[in-house]
Amino acid sequence: MIFRILILFLALMVTNSIAFSDQQTYIVHMDQTKIKASNQDSTKPWYESIIDFISESSMQEDDEEDILAPQLLYTYETSMFGFAVHLSKKHLKYLNQVDGFLSAIPDELSTLHTTYSPHFLGLRNGRSLWSASNLATDVIIGVLDSGIWPEHISFQDSGMSPVPSHWKGVCEKGTKFSSSNCNKKLIGARTYYKGYEKFFGKKINETVDYLSPRDSEGHGTHTASTAAGRVVKNANLFGQARGTASGMRYTSRIAVYKVCWPKGCANSDILAAVDQAVSDGVDVLSLSLGSDPKPFYDDLIAVASFGATKKGVFVACSAGNKGPSPSTVSNGAPWIMTVAASSTDRSFPTEVMLGNGKFFKGTSLYQGNLTNQLPLVFGKSAGTKKEAQHCSEGSLDPKLVHGKIVVCERGKNGRTEMGEVVKVAGGAGMIVLNAENQGEEIYADLHILPATSLGASEGKTIETYIQSDKKPTASISFMGTKFGDPAPVMGAFSSRGPSIVGPDVIKPDVTAPGVNILAAWPPKTSPSFIMNDKREVLFNILWGTSMSCPHVSGIAALLKSLHKDWSPAAIKSALMTTAYTLNNKGAPISDMASDNKAFATPFAFGSGHVNPVSAFDPGLVYDIGTEDYLNYLCSLNYTSSQIALLSRGKFACSKKAVLQAGDLNYPSFAVLFDRSALNANVTYTRVVTNVGKPQSAYAVKVKQPDGVSVTVEPRVLKFEKVGQKLSYKVTFLAVGKARVAGTSSFGSLIWVSGRYQVRSPIALTWK
Repeated sequence: MIFRILILFLALMVTNSIAFSDQQTYIVHMDQTKIKASNQDSTKPWYESIIDFISESSMQEDDEEDILAPQLLYTYETSMFGFAVHLSKKHLKYLNQVDGFLSAIPDELSTLHTTYSPHFLGLRNGRSLWSASNLATDVIIGVLDSGIWPEHISFQDSGMSPVPSHWKGVCEKGTKFSSSNCNKKLIGARTYYKGYEKFFGKKINETVDYLSPRDSEGHGTHTASTAAGRVVKNANLFGQARGTASGMRYTSRIAVYKVCWPKGCANSDILAAVDQAVSDGVDVLSLSLGSDPKPFYDDLIAVASFGATKKGVFVACSAGNKGPSPSTVSNGAPWIMTVAASSTDRSFPTEVMLGNGKFFKGTSLYQGNLTNQLPLVFGKSAGTKKEAQHCSEGSLDPKLVHGKIVVCERGKNGRTEMGEVVKVAGGAGMIVLNAENQGEEIYADLHILPATSLGASEGKTIETYIQSDKKPTASISFMGTKFGDPAPVMGAFSSRGPSIVGPDVIKPDVTAPGVNILAAWPPKTSPSFIMNDKREVLFNILWGTSMSCPHVSGIAALLKSLHKDWSPAAIKSALMTTAYTLNNKGAPISDMASDNKAFATPFAFGSGHVNPVSAFDPGLVYDIGTEDYLNYLCSLNYTSSQIALLSRGKFACSKKAVLQAGDLNYPSFAVLFDRSALNANVTYTRVVTNVGKPQSAYAVKVKQPDGVSVTVEPRVLKFEKVGQKLSYKVTFLAVGKARVAGTSSFGSLIWVSGRYQVRSPIALTWK
């Protein structure tokens, strides 16, 4: 009898587990006009009526399958119209029958794209954009990330005016976080985790993270302070990068939306946060996260940001860290400001001296005395296991490495993690080498022992030396903080164009500081990301497009406070057309991906490096409205239902107009020609708005890309007043016969009037 009961119990458990595994979270898009018109039951919200319908319809089916009821996670009514719900495939079948249903997209995880930079950007205390009058206006920056450490000195509110009257947000309570953690600087904090928990099928482990806006990872604290942290003097990381730290617009208010957890950020949570942030009253949204590129109607960050932009909110997103491979750029929708990452002229150099007298320049954040000339081991001379080459856990032999410098080639484990392995085995130091496919880009890391990184070419030389010398030795010296390097240089990690989703628009849009950025850090979070590293710091140095994105978010907040009537597109235009393409030595911006020898292209840096002081007064702007973006989607041959995901069912493509994707009033030109076409040509139209001097004339200067002739009509634009709009046409005509599919050439179009130079890059690509 007991055996039969056990069998029945196990069968029930299996049935329930199958029913549960059949369910997943979907982001459901609905046609707002149809839903509002068809919802006859005024006693319940529209989404409850839909959930009840699919639940009841599923139960009426004549089968024995036991399924869990639908679970509503979020509703979206501001940046998009729909809801997130945990459904079975049977539920989904009935959802498709609801009048007004557009699509159901399975939830996915997005990932995080993980002081001195204000000075590098030309921002000076008390001058120009940082004068008291320019910083007085209240602007709210919404940061979607891993949360915030509210007690940090960067988020203190001393001397700040009351919270802006248009703010409608709240400060949510949670684990080790109360409403008192917010103040006149950090004015709002919310947490989103329902989608994340459903994705992994278990609750968040509160011994690892806080179920509240409090940040356990550090990423969110770092990005929030980069955008709008208060001025903090004598900020440093164990003496490195010492100076005054501040956000780009350090008087802005911060609203934090915690959407990222140890394993990623659920798109359903991100959507809910964007929806709420817009409703709360943020002026700028900063998202240092993203996923692989996909069509805009399937890209939920693109959909949410479209709704935010429509409400007048400027949205900046990181381009991603999958460079230097081409067409890896994410967050490429034209209404998003897509930010690449590059260096400043500050570095943290080291010097490695081999026993044969050869020297190599490296980089490290380790602070200490130089090592003695010590025995050097690598691979088999460091351990019998194959993994010893990569210094994997348990691969090193303490008898072979004790008191020696261990060479580790980058592999699966992190660079600082390799240092821990070396230290545990008794090693006295470490040299991290890039593999051949990782090139010459090296990272400054906060190691727990004397250690440095070197590029692939130096790595080959060192490996040869170890193999050929009977008693190889090396020493490492640490040079501290150095200024004056050629900069900016594009980070090799920074994701590249051309966009595979919208190749008619150059992406990324701009580059900003994203290499070795010092910003706020939670004192309880390991600065080296090693669990056993118990050092506490208030500031940490990180790299990634995650770091460059909040620079642009903060600068956009500056421009928004100075030009209250500018649209998000106008702010974006000002940042793009005033960006520069020459480094601090007067040479073209170079690229770490090619050992700094080759120049970077617009597919790496977009229009160039942001220049906030020039962006304040750009002369002309290229403005774009909601209908312009929707017409652009029509030109991509999106279906009416696909476009409705963004338009919310209130727009129809014109059947008469001939639409070209290249006619979107974008501040750059992407030209696509079929290499087999004879006399290939295309004409695009642009409209510029005068925001400079009332009476002014602009003459055009063109640098033609190889393989194309460029004609502009008219060649002079004469304005009589501020706000006046004038149009011009640009014709691109293919010339020559050297056409190779997938190759590109670059040029520029500049409107010049006195000190104004309104520059647009041109990218010609052969298909």
